Parts: sequence; structure tokens; C-alpha cells
Amino acid sequence: MLAILGFSMVICFMYLIMTKRLSALIALILIPIVFAVIGGHYIGLGAMMLDGIKTLAPTGVMLTFSILYFGIMIDAGLFDSLVRKILKLVKGDPLKVLVGTAVLTMLVSLDGDSSTTYMIACAAFLPLYQRLGMNILGMTCLISIASGIMNITPWGGPTARAAAALHVDALEIFVPMIPAMLISAACLVFTAIVLGRRERARLGVIELESVDEGSLALGHGSVEECDNNRRPKMFWANLLLTLALIACLVVGAMPIQVLFMVGFAIAIVLNYPKIEQQRERIAAHAANVLAVTALIFAAGIFTGILAGTGMVDAMAKSLLNVIPESFGPYLALFTALISMPFTFFMSNDAFYFGILPVIAHTAAQYGISPLEIARASIVGQPVHLLSPLVPALYLLVALAKVDLGDHQRFALKWAILASLGLLAGGLLFGAFPLYQHR
Repeated sequence: MLAILGFSMVICFMYLIMTKRLSALIALILIPIVFAVIGGHYIGLGAMMLDGIKTLAPTGVMLTFSILYFGIMIDAGLFDSLVRKILKLVKGDPLKVLVGTAVLTMLVSLDGDSSTTYMIACAAFLPLYQRLGMNILGMTCLISIASGIMNITPWGGPTARAAAALHVDALEIFVPMIPAMLISAACLVFTAIVLGRRERARLGVIELESVDEGSLALGHGSVEECDNNRRPKMFWANLLLTLALIACLVVGAMPIQVLFMVGFAIAIVLNYPKIEQQRERIAAHAANVLAVTALIFAAGIFTGILAGTGMVDAMAKSLLNVIPESFGPYLALFTALISMPFTFFMSNDAFYFGILPVIAHTAAQYGISPLEIARASIVGQPVHLLSPLVPALYLLVALAKVDLGDHQRFALKWAILASLGLLAGGLLFGAFPLYQHR
């Protein structure tokens, strides 16, 4: 009963937001409450929701100050020269822009943190897409999938979780999957080419005559307001501060929340020393901050109820119970295939610590090693990053100012293609077997 309730809740949620019958914010709050009450879990419901909110509170703090930090950097004009150089390089060709987005985002994603990748990629590319009049959904699609592919590095979350859950070495999981990552990356570039050809057909190659001069109008407000907010004399100071912040993020010098709080405080004092200016800049970004933090705390209610009622555990057990005995030798392939929907409908923690050990134990009876199961389990990560249970997703759609349902609907088929690229590469290069003979 709990499993049926859990799947029904997730399906109902996805249907309502993708058909735009409810906003993601309202659906995240109301849908789980309704299903919890239907299941008779009204006692302790408040505690479940509060537990979920507490779990995501650090993420909410991090996103609040990261949006403010990068907003200040855009206002001050840090990315103007980068955008101008990219504009000159691509010569107004949407195809080159989309391929460049895919390749550069994969490089940025090497740190294994989706939130950082989204902030850097959006800050660099969103003004470019806006200047050329391109579809922003193409950008968010490529950024999300690129992050999903690169997220399977040993220091990324999924591989580390799989290693911990199955007590194996993360590097041994990762190295045999490198050829599969390259195939998946090729799938992403193919996606960029397809989307780029569509945009080129729609827009043509745009002539940009005044790239070196004039305002790019990147930021909030009119062209005049954007120009007034620019701080060209602070370019090197802002660049050094941003590079130092990214370096501290990569090495883990301090908690990411604290780093962005301190970085924001330094940035706003450097660029806008007067209190009135600081108030104006914070107010200009308040809408973005509120949009993303409200979604994060609403997602806390969703995940809190999902875990607190036991729906996640029941969903996992029910799906494992339907595996027929004859399917045993194919368990590695099965694990790879179910990693796509499973990590979409539940958190990585629930999948890797709840389901994966059970699958690995069963697979061992057929001669499939825990390492092979672990490699197969990370195949679904490009799809996982489209899940409404991933906090970073709300950061991406807030920064890009796109609708959550629109982004999911646009990117899902391309994310599945990237995951299938990982699957094909894993099978082709022997990272995990198609069929294991006993």
C-alpha cells in the first residue's frame, strides 16, 4: 500500500507540474500532504516535514548567497569581457554556442558539484543566449546533462555513495567507466549539434557589429541602469575574488555555505560601498533568491514526507520483489536500466544506500561482483539531475529564469540518450556484463 501511495504521489506531482496545473512550489507542499493523509500518516506529519526542511536548510543558505554573489558579479560587469570574447569567437552562430556550452560545462563540471557548475555556467552563458535571442531551454538542457555525466567522477556524489554502500573503492568504480563517459559526452555533443542546427535554422547566423563597444545590458534593469551598476575598475579585484572562491570550493577550505556568505559580503562592499547601493543590489536580486529558496524548503516537505512515512523503503522493496529468478544473470544490465527511473523518483541516498546493497547481494549469487553493480548503478545520473528531488535543479531553473516543467520536458529525452551512452559504453568496454554465466 505504501509503495503504491509513493509511486502515485510522485506521478501525480510530475503530471501536475509538467502540465502546468500547479506550480512546482505549490505542488511540492500540497501533494505530499494530501497523499500522507490518504495513507493515514497525519500523526507526526509536522515532524516529518520539519525534518525534511532541516535537511535541506544548508542547501537553501548556500543557494541564497551564491545567487547574490554571482548577481553582484554580473552587475559589476565581471563577465562582460568573457561574453564579448565568446561572441567574437562564435561569430553569432547558435550551433557553435551550443557545442561550446556542452564542452565548456563538462570541463567546469570536473569539480563534481552540480550547484557550482550551474552557477558558473549560467553566469557565463546566459547573457550570451539572451544577446543572441536563443532558446534558454537548450542551455539548461546541456548544462544539466553535462553535469550528470561528469558527476560520476570519484569525488562526485553518486560514485562515492555507491562505493560506501557496497564497501568498494571509488577509483575502481570510476576508471573502467571512463570510455563510457566519453561515449556519453559524444552523445551530449550530438545533442548540442541537433539543437544548434535547429536554432541556426530559426535565427540564422547573427551579425554582431558592436561586440567590442557599447553595453551588453547584462544584469537587472534597463540598459542605463546596467551601465550605472558596472564597476570596470574593480574587474581584477572581482576576478581574483571569484577565482579564490572557486579554489576554496574545490579544496573544501570551509563549508560551501560559509564561503558564499563571506564571498558575497566582500563582493558587495568592494563594488558598492554605500549602504544605499547595497540595498538596491540586494533588492534587485531578491526575487531570484526568494524563488529558489522557497522551492528548496518546499522540496524539504516533499522529501521529509517521502522518507518519514516509509514510502521510499516500500517503493524500493516492491520493485525488487518483482524481479523474476530467470533475470538473475542480467542483474547488471537491470541495475543500469532501473538507475534512470529510480534515481529520478527518489534521492541518490535512498537508491544507493537502500536499494543497491540488496541488488548487489542478489547479484553476487549469479557471479556478478559488487564493483560491476556499482558501475552499472551510476548510469542513470544524467536523468537523475532532472529529478524534482535534486535541490540543484531549482538553482538552475531560477538562474536561467525558465519553468521547471518546461526544462524537464525539453531535456528528458536527451538525458536518457546520454544515460544510454553510458550504458552502451559500460557494456562495450566490459565495465559490467550484459549476461553473467555462472
